[in-house]
Amino acid sequence: MALLHYDYIIIGAGAAGLMLADTMGKDSFFADKSILLLDKNAKKENDRTWCFWEKGEGQFDAIAYKKWHSIFFAGQQFSKSYKIAPYIYKMVRGIDFYTSYLNRIKNYPNITFKQEAVTKISESENSVEIQTSQETYVATRVLNSIFDYQMTTHQKKYPVLQQHFIGWVVKTKTPTFAVDEATYMDFSIPQKGNTRFMYVLPFSKDTALIEYTLFSEELLPETEYEEAIKAYLKDTFDCNQYEILDTEKGSIPMTCYDFMEHHTDRMRYIGTAGGWAKPSTGYTFLSTSKKIPKLVSFLKTEKPLRELHFKNRFWYYDLLLLDVLHHDNSTGHKIFTSIFKKRKPQLLFKFLDEQTSIREDLYYIMGSPTLPFLKALLKRLF
Repeated sequence: MALLHYDYIIIGAGAAGLMLADTMGKDSFFADKSILLLDKNAKKENDRTWCFWEKGEGQFDAIAYKKWHSIFFAGQQFSKSYKIAPYIYKMVRGIDFYTSYLNRIKNYPNITFKQEAVTKISESENSVEIQTSQETYVATRVLNSIFDYQMTTHQKKYPVLQQHFIGWVVKTKTPTFAVDEATYMDFSIPQKGNTRFMYVLPFSKDTALIEYTLFSEELLPETEYEEAIKAYLKDTFDCNQYEILDTEKGSIPMTCYDFMEHHTDRMRYIGTAGGWAKPSTGYTFLSTSKKIPKLVSFLKTEKPLRELHFKNRFWYYDLLLLDVLHHDNSTGHKIFTSIFKKRKPQLLFKFLDEQTSIREDLYYIMGSPTLPFLKALLKRLF
């Protein structure tokens, strides 16, 4: 079988892969470079949603499905609505993102998209060979977004939690939801020894995405998520009659494990597989959009791919939170309730965006219960 040669191969046409292909496609540096984008799916289904916050207009506004200017937080004994200006909470549907970016990529003559499943990857000193269900390809550089939890669970130094969820898009018989307010976290539901909350994104007065979400180590039986959503609709919205329009489920790794050991000189993992999901929250979409330009700039240097580093001081903050939740997963609602009671959500967003000063970091951190974090810090130090 003849080998098909490319300068770059991008494995996976998710958020990271498509953003990377688009950024390389419109950069003149790569105009004479051949780029192959591979994915086992045609990307014609709405298989996920991405949410993020940002100030004012942004690069994804044209495909944003919905925006909210207020959020709601609820704890066991505390609840409050917040105006979040100058931030806006935004949602992008998977199908809208795929359609937009694949249409862009069609206009780049040096990029080829093929729907093929990768079956084997082997690397030599000078190239990487990619076998798929149909062909064998060779490239000088490979950017790989295929994630497997075994990448993180083979070690014990860093805890590995999951942000796992099932969501229903429901349409109710009567007006039910506050259209301009997203429920960011509702911890008023039974915690059952875990960090469990409801997440609600209303699209109209009678339609919303409702997700039952946990930060914990193990997944639940699907029926437990579904029963929790049913109970929440009944108890919170007095709603027993509704139609399920769509469903989604997922699991996002929450870990400070250093993915660097998986990178090589010629292949680098990107997106979730590269550790780009924010360890303390699971938010990945906007983080990815900020890392892509740095990755592309690094690609131009033609240095070994393992030499690019993203770690900063916020990695250590995330590590302490995960250590606390790993030690006692039931403390999650107390931590987040304390933060929302004592600090404004604008500071929360700025901190999670890793844009705060050291002084702001300390002020934010002091808004949470200090004892569990001090214990986690001392355990890490000694």
